Amino acid sequence: MKSISPRTNLLLASAIVLSMLFGKCSYLQATEPVVPVKRKPNIVLIFADDLGYGDLSCYGATKVQTPSIDKLAAEGRRFTDAHSASAVCTPSRYGLLTGQYPFRGNGGRGIWGPCGHTQSLLIDTDKLTLGQLLKNDGYATAAIGKWHLGFGKDKTDWNKPLRPGPLELGFDYYFGVPKVNSGFPYVYVENDTVVGYEAQDPITFNPPYSQTTTYPKAAGQKSDNKVGGAKKAHAIYDDEKTGMLLAEKAVDWIESNKEKPFFLYFPTTNIHHPFTPAPQFKGTSGCGLYGDFIHELDWMVGRLMECLEKNGLSENTLVIVTSDNGGMFNRGGQDAFAAGHRQNGDLLGFKFGVWEGGQRVPFVAKWPGKIPANTVSDQLFSSIDMLATFAAITDQDVDEKQMADSVNVLPALVGEPEKPVRESLVLVPWSEKHVSVRKGKWMYIPNRGAGGFRGRPGQHLSGGAAAAAFIGNQNSDFNEKGKYLKDVPRGQLYDLEADLTQTTNLHDLRPDVVQEMKSFLNDYRSDKWTKKKVKK
Repeated sequence: MKSISPRTNLLLASAIVLSMLFGKCSYLQATEPVVPVKRKPNIVLIFADDLGYGDLSCYGATKVQTPSIDKLAAEGRRFTDAHSASAVCTPSRYGLLTGQYPFRGNGGRGIWGPCGHTQSLLIDTDKLTLGQLLKNDGYATAAIGKWHLGFGKDKTDWNKPLRPGPLELGFDYYFGVPKVNSGFPYVYVENDTVVGYEAQDPITFNPPYSQTTTYPKAAGQKSDNKVGGAKKAHAIYDDEKTGMLLAEKAVDWIESNKEKPFFLYFPTTNIHHPFTPAPQFKGTSGCGLYGDFIHELDWMVGRLMECLEKNGLSENTLVIVTSDNGGMFNRGGQDAFAAGHRQNGDLLGFKFGVWEGGQRVPFVAKWPGKIPANTVSDQLFSSIDMLATFAAITDQDVDEKQMADSVNVLPALVGEPEKPVRESLVLVPWSEKHVSVRKGKWMYIPNRGAGGFRGRPGQHLSGGAAAAAFIGNQNSDFNEKGKYLKDVPRGQLYDLEADLTQTTNLHDLRPDVVQEMKSFLNDYRSDKWTKKKVKK
């Protein structure tokens, strides 16, 4: 037996004495190596704008190539039955951040459409958000990209600090486009201030209006600027530089906050109209500026992934890529279709409407060691479920009232649950009369049509039956020209398991299911929707 040196005897004796004095360590604890505590995972949530179910090559697109997002899918899981909280941008963002159906917002009156340029903050600062949830657990938090949820208490005053806003909802840092890239005021905001703001040249809503960047007509509709003053702020804003600017801001923020767990909410302006990719992406796709804008989005995702890899963060980061709603059949969407691209795949409908094309969205998630690589899941869930899911990931107990409508879908992310993680889901379009329900394989719509845009092809607000028929979708309620047939049911019922593209309305053939779904939706409206009872 090897003898123990006097020095070793002294060290062991010291350890035992310290143990006896402080009562905090045993002999074994004093001599065993210390095991470092694994820190909680970082979370990067990339929330694309108007990215349709068919806009990614990993979801079947052939005219565009999305290698960065495809790589995420190959290294993680692709979901085929994920849904946005709404088929419309602002309410969808509300639902994602709050875990609450958007019809509960605005004091129970609901949030149905895009917010205006003086809209006050739409999220109550007492409501738990994704940002606040993770900040409560010690995470660094940032929102970088399109906000579109309003600022201030009464209405937005662009010449004062834009508060309350993202900073009051749990985000340590904000940078981005405050509203939407197709609508004024056409400035960037950092934290609570317009970038380039000068007190001697305040923002006004009176002529003469200031100049902003121009773009080709083929890029699609952009509202004329109705903002005066703020010449420096307007000069900084540039449509074609926005995507790359947001990506670089996100990279800088990650590198500045990598020493602690972080949550990055990255809502892009891509691929909302106008389609204004940076010059190096123009002409790179097979379907015009629409496809080129998707290519820029994919580059942005790749840039963030490179940053994670470079900083040794990839293995402990959950990355999610999804969309705020389905694709819109505007000029860019129509040009892309003419080139052979189907933005929502074979699904029926478009943005703003409740048909599947309006609210079934891509959802790709990667989390090394947790999410099995190269897998596909058909579990039903919604973006409102991120609140409960992130709470589960960080092992936080959340009050049921704050959890609202959110369901923990972590088992669907990392495992293969035998039962559905969600039995039902309420689907929210632009029209309150078309709020619908999904329950198992059944989808019930209490009215005719999709409850969204109804313009004919060639118009900016093309949608509904006219647009669906134009691209070749068939439905038993309307003919090949998009005209509704006589005596069609006022409601709709689809078996999505057998008929994902919603070709056959079973409303009058399955009155038993209709009654069950109608009762579920009516009870939901009466008991959970607003404080006022709704007539059944």
